Amino acid sequence: MLHCAAVFDRLPPRCATPAQLPHIPLSHFTGQAAAISGAHMAYLLLRHTYLGLASTLIQAILWIKNCVLCKLWLRTCGLIDSVLVVVLHRHRPLGHARRWRHPPVYRPLVDLSTMEERHVILTYRLDRATIQELCAQLEPDLMSAIRQPTGIPPQVQVLPVLHFLASGSLQTTVAMASGMSQPMFSKVLSRVLSALLKHMRSYIVFPEVGDLPTVQGDFYALGHIPNFIGAIDGTHVALVPPHRSEQVYRNRKSYHSMNVQMVCLADQYISHVNAKFPGSVHDAYIMRNRSIPYVMGQLQRHCVWLIGDSGYPNMSWLLTPVRNPRTRAEERYNEAHGRTRRVIERTFGLLKARFRCLHMTGGSLFCSPKKVCQIIVACCMLHNLALRRQVPFLQEDGPDGGVVAAVEPVESEEEEAEEDDIDNRNTVIQKYFL
Repeated sequence: MLHCAAVFDRLPPRCATPAQLPHIPLSHFTGQAAAISGAHMAYLLLRHTYLGLASTLIQAILWIKNCVLCKLWLRTCGLIDSVLVVVLHRHRPLGHARRWRHPPVYRPLVDLSTMEERHVILTYRLDRATIQELCAQLEPDLMSAIRQPTGIPPQVQVLPVLHFLASGSLQTTVAMASGMSQPMFSKVLSRVLSALLKHMRSYIVFPEVGDLPTVQGDFYALGHIPNFIGAIDGTHVALVPPHRSEQVYRNRKSYHSMNVQMVCLADQYISHVNAKFPGSVHDAYIMRNRSIPYVMGQLQRHCVWLIGDSGYPNMSWLLTPVRNPRTRAEERYNEAHGRTRRVIERTFGLLKARFRCLHMTGGSLFCSPKKVCQIIVACCMLHNLALRRQVPFLQEDGPDGGVVAAVEPVESEEEEAEEDDIDNRNTVIQKYFL
C-alpha cells in the first residue's frame, strides 16, 4: 500500500507541500506517523477542511475501502489512496476561489483634438489648452482615489463634470452623453469637486499688500472713489432642500436656495466666496460671522475699503450708499458708488451665464446642500481660471458670433440694514464730492 508520504512525493510541483496544508500538523508527515495510510490522511483532511458534499462521497469511498474485499486488492487500495489525497489537496472551498477578471478599459467618447476651439469653449467654458492643464493638475488626486490599477482617465472624469456645470442639465443626461451611468457620474462628480477644492487657495485669493495699489487704481477708474479693494454682495443659488429643514432654505423670494456671499475685484475676479449659509440668512449676518472682518481688520492700517449695497451696515472698512441724499455732494457720492458697485452684479451675471447650473434657468440643483456648496466654489474657481487664461465667454445665440462683451447687471435683492458707523462715509463725501 502506498503511504501518504509517497503520494505527496508524486504530486505535481504546482501543488502545495504537506507543511503548507491548513490545520494539519507537520508531525503527521514525519517519524512514525509517516506510515499512516492514505485513507487516514484523507480522513484528517476531511475533519479540517469541511468540504460539504465532497466529504460524504469520500467517506463512502473510505467505507468501501475498509471492506474485506477492498483489503484483498492492495494495488487498488493504493490507487484509491492516491486519488483521495490528490482530490483533497487540489480542492479549494468556494470562498477561496478567485476568478480572473480583465481590468475595465475606459475609452473617451470625446476627443478634444478633433473638436473646434469654439465648440470646446461652448461645451466646457474653457479652451483646449486650459482643460488639458487642469486635467494634469488634478490627475494625482483623481487617480489616487481609485482602487483599480486601471481607473477612469482624468480627462474622462473632468470633461463630463465641466459639461454638467456649464449646461445645468440633469446628471442622467450628462451621464448618458459621456457613456456612464448616473451613479457612476455622481461618484465622478464628487471626486472631481473634492480634487478641485484642494487647490482653492490657488484660484481664489484675496489681494495681498503688494497688489493693493493696482487694485485701487482699477476701482478708481470705475467711479473715481479711491482706496476700494473689493465689492461685496450676496446672490442666491436654487436647490432642492432637505425635507426636514425645508423652511431654513426658503429665501425672501419664496424659493429655496443657498445664500452665497462674494467679494470681487474691478476685473470681475472673485477674491472671496462663502457658500455655507442657507437662503433665509441675511447678508449682514454672513459678513459679521465669517473671515471678512478679520481680513479687513488686518488691512485697516492701509486705509482700504470694501463697497457694498444698503443691505450691509456702514462700517469703518465698508462703504454703503446714502439712503436719503439731501445735498448735491451726497447725490454725486451715490452715483459714483453705484457705478463702482455694479461690478459685483456684473460678476454674478457672468458667473451664472458661464455656468448655467447656478442660474434659475438651469433649474434647481438636485444635490445635497454640502455638494451644492462644493459646486458653487468650484464654479468660482473655474470662473477665475477662465479670466486668468483670457478665455472668451461664448453663447449660441449671442451677438458677433456668440461673443458676449458684458452681462447686464441684476438688481440687488437685499433689504436695507441699519447704519452703524457713518463717520467714514461722511469723510469721503466731504473730501471728494463737495
